[in-house]
Amino acid sequence: MTRWNRFYEKQVENKKLRGMVEHELEALRIGESIAAMRQEEGLTQTKLAARAGMPSSKISAIENTPQNLELATLIRIARAVNRRVRIRFTR
Repeated sequence: MTRWNRFYEKQVENKKLRGMVEHELEALRIGESIAAMRQEEGLTQTKLAARAGMPSSKISAIENTPQNLELATLIRIARAVNRRVRIRFTR
């Protein structure tokens, strides 16, 4: 077990902190997914932004620190790479 894992395990005992960390990790997964999808298509952030009709700075922000994403934005990005957005609620 790495030092980070030990630190994380100790910190997540605090339920409030755990919720905050999990929320941030979920947002980062969305950004990582968009970056991976973009790279699969062989697109730069600038090219994806042009296809989606938004500034490349917005694509960069979404990939690196996604916050308060609108569903409409995700749909525009998905359509720009011929994909669809699927939302699931799980336990």
